[in-house]
Amino acid sequence: MRVQLTAPSKKFRADCVLAGSISAVTELFEQLLDATISYLEALRAQGVRYVAVAPDTLAALTQPVQTPHLPDSQMSERPSELDSEQENSGAPAEPVKPVEMPLLIAVNDHAVNELSLHKPELTPEAKAAAFAELRQRVLGCRKCPHLAAARKNVVFGVGNINAELMFIGEAPGVEEDEQGEPFVGRAGELLTKIIQTMGLRREDVYIGNILKCRPDTPGQTAGNRAPTAEEMRTCLPYLIEQIELIRPKVIVALGKTAMEGLFGKAVQIKKIRGQWHQYRGIPVMPTYHPAYLLRNQAVSEKRKVWEDMLAVMEKLGLPISAKQRNYFRTG
Repeated sequence: MRVQLTAPSKKFRADCVLAGSISAVTELFEQLLDATISYLEALRAQGVRYVAVAPDTLAALTQPVQTPHLPDSQMSERPSELDSEQENSGAPAEPVKPVEMPLLIAVNDHAVNELSLHKPELTPEAKAAAFAELRQRVLGCRKCPHLAAARKNVVFGVGNINAELMFIGEAPGVEEDEQGEPFVGRAGELLTKIIQTMGLRREDVYIGNILKCRPDTPGQTAGNRAPTAEEMRTCLPYLIEQIELIRPKVIVALGKTAMEGLFGKAVQIKKIRGQWHQYRGIPVMPTYHPAYLLRNQAVSEKRKVWEDMLAVMEKLGLPISAKQRNYFRTG
């Protein structure tokens, strides 16, 4: 079951605290409440609009909170008088029974990644306009000042905004930064060959990156570096908007870093490649980055990537010839 994620507010926090009687709400509960609100705000900033909630949790949330009831006579007593009675009696004070309050919303990264796209499909005209507006925002982005200062171009993405297939890499390199287009170097040439071998054209698919700016390399005159987790988290909402607008049927994540940027956790690409995952309701196929194949020319490694692409073609319902099925077979 999904619940819409609206902006948590100070009033929301106050209502939760008052619901349990301020005197009975523990410091731990307030810390948990603040942490929950911060987490929901972070999800919303990343473009998440719905969260998964277990039916029993949702039912508990609709129930009134039970608060302790004190007789009027006790309510009128001053704290000093109560303290005095406890001291004179010599008996230990009875522990205050904590107010039982249901969990607000139980969410985790896996549940968030399983969420389906929730925005209504736009008309072609509205979609093109929304994509153009998003592009302008990304081109002017300076959320990472060090990247904005070092970049030559923002690499927004390229391809068919109605594509059924979307390729996602990690970040632009030197050539991409120069030209403002993803995958235009040697790795890009290899990706284009892979797409063509699938029976498609580069302009039939959409190609983007987790990060829209080339990671800076201060003190270095050449070479690239992988984006940091913080850089990817900052830029991810732009990619989510692209995915929501394109609405691809399949996503191919090119390499370890692309998967880590999408799912927010460390992965071992050798262990997960070739296995289907889900991102916001879309099937995701992780595979090796084309740059890996440039470094490792073994036919067996090429075959692994090609088997991943065959699985993608089957998922999309693309025709597959016997010749295509046998590419890079060694025996």
